[in-house]
Amino acid sequence: MSTSTADTTPTPAAANTSKRGVSGRASAVVGLQWGDEGKGKLVDLLARDADAVVRYNGGANAGHSVVVKGERYALHLLPSSVLHKNTHAIIGNGVVIDPFKLIEEIDGLANRNVKIENLRISDRAHLVLPYHKLEDAALENRLAGSQGAIGTTKRGIGPAYADKARRTTAMRVDDLRSDDRIREAVHRIAPIKTDMLRGIDPTSEAIDPERLTAVLISAAQRLRPLMSDTTFLLHNMLRTGKHILFEGANATLLDVDHGTYPFVTSSNCSVLGIPAGTGVPGHMIGPPAGEIVGVAKAYCTRVGAGPFPTELDNEIGNAIRTQGNEFGTTTGRPRRCGWLDLVALKYTVMINGVSALAITLLDVLRNTNGHLGTLRVCTGYDNSAGACTSFPPSAHSLVKCAPCYEELPGFDADITGARSITDLPAEARAYLDCIEQFVGVPIRYVSVGPDREQTIMIGKT
Repeated sequence: MSTSTADTTPTPAAANTSKRGVSGRASAVVGLQWGDEGKGKLVDLLARDADAVVRYNGGANAGHSVVVKGERYALHLLPSSVLHKNTHAIIGNGVVIDPFKLIEEIDGLANRNVKIENLRISDRAHLVLPYHKLEDAALENRLAGSQGAIGTTKRGIGPAYADKARRTTAMRVDDLRSDDRIREAVHRIAPIKTDMLRGIDPTSEAIDPERLTAVLISAAQRLRPLMSDTTFLLHNMLRTGKHILFEGANATLLDVDHGTYPFVTSSNCSVLGIPAGTGVPGHMIGPPAGEIVGVAKAYCTRVGAGPFPTELDNEIGNAIRTQGNEFGTTTGRPRRCGWLDLVALKYTVMINGVSALAITLLDVLRNTNGHLGTLRVCTGYDNSAGACTSFPPSAHSLVKCAPCYEELPGFDADITGARSITDLPAEARAYLDCIEQFVGVPIRYVSVGPDREQTIMIGKT
C-alpha cells in the first residue's frame, strides 16, 4: 500500500479552477432504479480509460460486484476501479466511512493478491462507528411490523448521516489524524450515544469509551497515510487534463430527496449528489466532454420496504429471482422482483441528465422455464385520479398506482455469448428498442452476463 501524499498537496491554481480553465473531463455512472443494477461491472469496464474513480455517497451498505475471468469481487466502500492498478480510487467527502469495514475490505483484497496502491480517502468524510449500527438496529427493531420500518441494512448509515447534520455528535476522517482528538471526541460522544440508545431500547449496554478509543486509534494508524483533501486533488486532476469517473452507490429511486421517500437511503445517490459529495461543480460533469451513464436492469428489483408497482409476487417473480441470483451483495437478502417500469426509468433519466443507457442482466429474461415467453413493460399507471404517465416519487402516492403494461415477445436463445447487438435475437433487440424509444436516450451498453467481457458496447470502438 502506497503511503505517498505528494499528489494531494493543494495548489493556488487549483483554487481558481473554472470550466474555461479545465482541460480534463468528468463522467458518471449512476443507478436508475432501486439499486443492484450492476453499476460495479460498468464502472470496472469504464475505469480502464479513467485516471480516477470516485465514490461520492453512501457507505458500506452499498454492494458492487465485479467479475473478472470468472472470479467475483464484492466491493462495499472501495470504488469499483481497485482492480485497475493505474487508476486512482478516491472515496469522497459525501461517503460515510466505517473505518473497520474499510480496513477489512482492503485486507480481504490483499489476501487475494490485489494491492490497493492508489487509494485516497477524503478527510472531510464522516465516520460510521459501532454505536451507529446499534442505533440503526434498535430503531428498526422498535419499528418492526409498523409502517415506520424502512428495512435498512442496519449498517449504521442513516444514523451517521444524522450525526453529520447534528454536528455535535459527529466524527470525521480528519479527527483520526490525532490520538488526542480521537480520545476527546469518543469520551464526549459516548455518554450521549448511550443515553440515546437507551431512549430507544432501555436494555442497551453503555458504550465503553476506552475500548472504542483503543480500536479507533489502531484503525487510524492504518488509514492516516491514505487521508487527503480530495477536493483539491480532483480539481488538480481536472486542471491537468485527467479523466474522472464518478461512481454512485445505491440508486436514484433511493435518493433521499428524489426517491420514493421515506423508503430511501440517507444520501443523494443521483448525479445531483456529486457536487456536494466531492466538491466538483455539476457543470463540469457529463457532456460534451464526458458522459452520464444511467444503469438499469432489464427488469426491476427492490430490497426492503416501500412501494413497487410492477412487483411479481408469483412464479414469474421467483423465476427472475432464481435466474438472476437476486440476493443482496451486502446483506444476502432476497430481492423483490418485477417487470421493468419505464415510467420510473424515464423519471430517473430526467433527474440525472442521462446521456447514455446501460441495460444489464438482459440474459436473465431468457425463457428457460416457460414463465417468460411474454415480457411486460410498464408504460403508465392507473390510480384514484385516473391514468397517468408521470412517476410520483412520494411513497404514499406511488402505493396507489397500478401498472399499465405493454407486452412483447420473449426469447429462448442463450445470449450470454453475444458480443455485438447483431448477435442478439430479434425479440431481445425489440425489447431494447422499446426501452430506448420510451425513455428517449440511446442504449450504449448491454450486459449479457456477469463477467467483464460479457458486455455489448454499441457505437463504441
